[in-house]
Amino acid sequence: MQTRLSVRGNAVQPVLLMFPLGLLAVAVILDVSRLLGAPTLIGTLAYCTVVAGLVGGTVTAIAVWIDRITVRQTMDARTETVRRLLDLAVLIAFAVILLLRMRTPERTAGPGLVALEALGLGVAGTATWWDIRIGGGRS
Repeated sequence: MQTRLSVRGNAVQPVLLMFPLGLLAVAVILDVSRLLGAPTLIGTLAYCTVVAGLVGGTVTAIAVWIDRITVRQTMDARTETVRRLLDLAVLIAFAVILLLRMRTPERTAGPGLVALEALGLGVAGTATWWDIRIGGGRS
């Protein structure tokens, strides 16, 4: 697959994809540690990490969308649609988590929200796997 987003011939999209995924994974780890007894500051830090992950994910989605518009390709439309829907589902799930966290004074998450975060991270992992295995790994 061709891309216009590249540095020295290497596609930038895999790097853009991994940055928000890593931030969201760190948020889940921090929230689990908060549930296991870490200070409240850890929960607040997880909140900030979710915000950064959403910003990074949105920037990535916009960059991928612009790249797909500018480069005509022969990729199967169904495969491309599934890839983008999985990415969108992750962003929506973490946006809902963020909105629910804003209701607490310390911006911490309870067990239900941490379970929802873990589910969102699972979908993010599935979307990444889909990008690498099914999509050919060349964004």
